[in-house]
Amino acid sequence: MAHPAPALPAPADRWEPADAPLRVITLGDFRVWHPGGQVEPAAWGRDKAVQLFQYLVTRRRRLVEREQIVDALWPALDAAAGERDFKVALNAVQNALEPDRAPRSPSRFVRRIGSAYGLVVEEAWIDADALEAHVAAGNRARRDAPADAVAHYQAAEHLYQGDYLPTRRYEDWSSPERERVQVLALGAMTVLAELLVDEMPLESIRLAQRVLDSDPVWEDAWRVQMRAHMARGNRALAIRAWEACVAALDRELGIAPLPETAAVHRRVLAGTL
Repeated sequence: MAHPAPALPAPADRWEPADAPLRVITLGDFRVWHPGGQVEPAAWGRDKAVQLFQYLVTRRRRLVEREQIVDALWPALDAAAGERDFKVALNAVQNALEPDRAPRSPSRFVRRIGSAYGLVVEEAWIDADALEAHVAAGNRARRDAPADAVAHYQAAEHLYQGDYLPTRRYEDWSSPERERVQVLALGAMTVLAELLVDEMPLESIRLAQRVLDSDPVWEDAWRVQMRAHMARGNRALAIRAWEACVAALDRELGIAPLPETAAVHRRVLAGTL
């Protein structure tokens, strides 16, 4: 049985990808750049090479035993066949990322320790990591430097161009990371909408709606949307947002809104928002 692999170094908190030798887009699309330019689809040679690299990106915080990788990507094969196909895919990954690498020389971007493999995160900029760093910076600045917080949350929203690795949404190995990044992004957009609700209510409404398009039962976004409509003096739309919230929660979960959401609705009716 494989032993747990050691953790990898944390990726650098790069805001922008310009200084990273390897740049990876995972949100809403999948694109990769190495020092020579963008990796074209044909350069991977086979879809399993793409999947292997995406798996290493997804598991980028740890080294992963070869046996575990084979189980995830080649579950129908026996051990010998799985290891053979893994070696072929790994070679294709290294050739795609480092087309000028000398044969049998160490890879710059894929680390190996014993039978465990991982992405060399110190060499990589990944949009999901940049989003997480912006959200963390926004959370730190929210109380004492709200303008800085707004800038960081706006950067996170810009980075979130869609689901994490959307073409792998039905792969079990990608689901936890997809859900984690989505929660980070939707939370950041909701907080940003709250920060802008008084000065930029239209932008607040747009952000809340973007959250609700992804998750219609995200009640914080419904509350912000009601407040933003009232900030624009549109009580009718605030009431309509409440009604849509009630309908969504009943349809998706069979529950009523939280007391704090109902309290915002009462203030809408009373005109005290």
